[in-house]
Amino acid sequence: MNKERKLIIAGNWKMNKTVAEALDLAAGLKLELANVKEVDIVVCPPYTALSEVSKAILDSNIRLGAQNMSEHNVGAYTGEIAAVMLKEFSVRYVILGHSERRQYQQESDALIARKALAVHGAALKPIVCIGETLAEREAGQTEQVLATQVRGSLAGLDKEQMVETVVAYEPVWAIGTGKTASPAQAQEAHAFIRRVLAGMFDETVARKVRIQYGGSVKPANARELMSLPDVDGALVGGAALEARSFTDIIKNSI
Repeated sequence: MNKERKLIIAGNWKMNKTVAEALDLAAGLKLELANVKEVDIVVCPPYTALSEVSKAILDSNIRLGAQNMSEHNVGAYTGEIAAVMLKEFSVRYVILGHSERRQYQQESDALIARKALAVHGAALKPIVCIGETLAEREAGQTEQVLATQVRGSLAGLDKEQMVETVVAYEPVWAIGTGKTASPAQAQEAHAFIRRVLAGMFDETVARKVRIQYGGSVKPANARELMSLPDVDGALVGGAALEARSFTDIIKNSI
């Protein structure tokens, strides 16, 4: 698939996998995906498995991501994880503002923006999640919600940082529900996000930013979604927990 921007497909393992299970999955992915060059592949295990998975994928084409990070570099922040700690495990990407954290931990756009700056300050790359709820979509508020989240969650980034940021559009109503945005809905949302980015920065920056789709991505729908002009990859949840399904999503996207 010849696209202007290189696809990035990331697996968010969420609160799943013991270290032993994580190593099994990493070994399977390393074997199955060894020859894939057309896609940037990222796996995001829980913190407890980062060290061992990092060693397991060393010298492979798979990059390591974390599921969250503190905006602080050091200090009395019980339960938090700093960038310097993630870098010890060769983490390259950090998911920020996932809808589950926005919902359960009440993370705000302003907090996510501070975290994004901290991620860039550590020379890592953020994957910043945005997306509307079913109620917001049904009320016709999708674009309003997305514009607010994009402007708020990416506030303070300069053009160079923005180009190195991945945006993940994840309609909340499609996460873990089996429902997927139709290709038309996905393309419409991604194109709108790119227009907002063009307004915040400029057209050149907006054209370079990779925007992933997330929300019940499966091998069966990967090809159609990834072929859309403004969809530059996927942030995969449940289907990333099994080597075969994650591998098939990637291979079906090429």
